[in-house]
Amino acid sequence: MNRAWWKEAVVYQIYPRSFMDSNGDGIGDLNGIISKLDYLKLLGVDVIWLSPVYQSPNADNGYDISDYQAIMAEFGTMEDFDRLLSQAHGKGLKIVMDLVVNHSSDEHKWFVESRKSVNSPYRNYYIWRDGKNGGPPNNWGSWFGGSTWTRDGATGMYYLHLFSPKQPDLNWSSPALRDEIYRMMTWWCDKGIDGFRMDVISMISKPDILPDGPAENGAQYGDFTPYCIHGPHVHEYLREMNSRVLSHYDIMTVGETSGVTVEQARLYAGEDTHELNMVFQFEHVDVPGKYAGWRTNKISMPFLRAVFSKWQTGLNGKAWNSLFLGNHDQPRSVSQFGDDRPAFRVVSAKLLATWLHMMQGTPYIYQGEELGMTNCPFESLSEFRDIDSLNGYRTWVENGPLTHAQFWPFLLFKSRDNARTPMQWSARPNAGFTTGTPWIRVNPNYTEINAEAALADPNSIFYYYQKLIRLRKTYPVIVYGSYALLEKNDPNLCVYIRELAGEKLLVICNFSDKKQAYTLPEGFSGTQILITNLNRSAVDEPSLTLQPYEAVVLRRPV
Repeated sequence: MNRAWWKEAVVYQIYPRSFMDSNGDGIGDLNGIISKLDYLKLLGVDVIWLSPVYQSPNADNGYDISDYQAIMAEFGTMEDFDRLLSQAHGKGLKIVMDLVVNHSSDEHKWFVESRKSVNSPYRNYYIWRDGKNGGPPNNWGSWFGGSTWTRDGATGMYYLHLFSPKQPDLNWSSPALRDEIYRMMTWWCDKGIDGFRMDVISMISKPDILPDGPAENGAQYGDFTPYCIHGPHVHEYLREMNSRVLSHYDIMTVGETSGVTVEQARLYAGEDTHELNMVFQFEHVDVPGKYAGWRTNKISMPFLRAVFSKWQTGLNGKAWNSLFLGNHDQPRSVSQFGDDRPAFRVVSAKLLATWLHMMQGTPYIYQGEELGMTNCPFESLSEFRDIDSLNGYRTWVENGPLTHAQFWPFLLFKSRDNARTPMQWSARPNAGFTTGTPWIRVNPNYTEINAEAALADPNSIFYYYQKLIRLRKTYPVIVYGSYALLEKNDPNLCVYIRELAGEKLLVICNFSDKKQAYTLPEGFSGTQILITNLNRSAVDEPSLTLQPYEAVVLRRPV
C-alpha cells in the first residue's frame, strides 16, 4: 500500500461555534481557535478539520452556506482565518475545510437569482420541477422532516431540498454550476488549506427522472435514498473534481458517504480510482429502530466488532479507512459506546480510544473526546438548538404518535446537540468557554470534566490520547499493518492482531463492566505492553484476567 501523510495523520474535528469564544458574545470563533492551537499541538494531532465557518444564515448551524468565499461574521473575518491558517502551519498543524456542495443556502446569490425566473442564467444551478396533481412533483420526505419539495411563488414551480427548505440542492448536472464549485475550491487551495471534508458528497448526483420513493407502513413520505445516494453520475463528477482541482495539490480529502458499502468505498477512495483519499462510513452508528434513527439503546460491542472488522479487512490494500466514533452529528462517544457512569467513564473512554486508534486508517478525534465529555442532561425543549432534534420532536410528538414523556429519552440520548455543548476548558463559569452567555447550554459536569483538570492529571484521558498518537508515529504497524479478528463470538471481548513485516500487535479490549478471563495466543506471553488503560505492568502468564473496561496492547517484534 502506498504511504501518504494523510494516512499517518491524526485529525481533530473542531465545531467552531462551541470550541472557544474570544470576544464574549457566547459563540466560538476563529480567534478562540487560534488561542488553543498550543493545546492541540500538545495533544499531538496533525490536522484540524473545521466544521463550516463560511457565511451562513445558520438554518443548520453553518451547513447552509450563502457565500463560500466569506467568513461568517460571528466567527470573525477572512483576515482572522488567514491568521489561523498561518499560525497553525507555523506549529506544524494542517487545516481541512468542510466542503458543503450538495446544497447551498436559499440566501446564496445563485439561488436568489435562480428563483426569479425560469429564464434566469442561474435557474439550472438548482433542481426545479413542476408540481403534480396539485402537489409536489413526488412523494419524497426530507431528512429534516416534511416534503423534499417547496413551491416557490415567483414561478409556481417546486425546488428540491433533501434537507431543510433553507438548503436547496445544487444541480450537479449543470456544467456551469460545477465550474463555479471548482473555481471556489481552487481559490481555497491556492490560499493554502490542506484539504476538504466533503459533506454528504455521495448525494450530489440525482437522476433525471425523479419517481416516487418507497413508503413503508403507510408512511406519509417516500424514501429518496434509492435515487439520490450514489446517484448515476457521482463517480464521474468526483473524477472530474479530482482532475480539475484535487490532483493539483498535496491535500487530504474525505467524503461523507452515508449508506456506502465496502465495495462502493473502493470506488470512492480506491488506491487508483482518482476520486477521494477516504470516506466516512456510518454503518456503526446508523442503527435503524422503530422510530427511524431515534433510540435510547447503546450499540452492542458484537455489532461494532462485526462492522469495523468488515471494513478493516474489506479495504485492506484497496482503499483507506477513516476511524471515528464521535462527531458533530453523533452523541458523545463515551455515552453512546462506552460507560459514562462516574466509576467507569475514564477507563471506558480510554478503552474506546485504544480499540479505535490501533486499527488501520486515519483516526478522527472530536473536540472534547480527549477529555471524556459526556451527553448533556438537557432539561427542556427550549434548550435544544439542533434543527434535526426540533424537527424530530415535531414529527414524533406534535404531529405523531408519541407523548413528550415517550420521546424525551430519545432526545436526551441521540440529539446532535449532545456533541455541540461548549468545550469544557476549566471549572470557571461557563466552563471557561465564554465570558458571555453561551449560545447553547454548558454541560453541568464541566466542574469535574475539563481540560485544565486533565492537563494537571498525568493519568487523564488527554494524556492517554497523547500516548496513543505518539505510538502511532513510532510504530508503522499501527498505521499500515494488516488486521485479523480473534474471538469472533465472545459477547464481551474484542481482540485483534495487527501485523506488518513480521511485527505483531495484539489488541485486547474488555467491553464489559465485569472481569473477563482471556488466554493469550501462542507467542504473546511475556511480550512488551505497548499501552494499557490500567496499571498492568506485565503479562507473563499464558492467560490473564481483564478488569472492567480494560484494554491492553501487546507487541511482539520480528
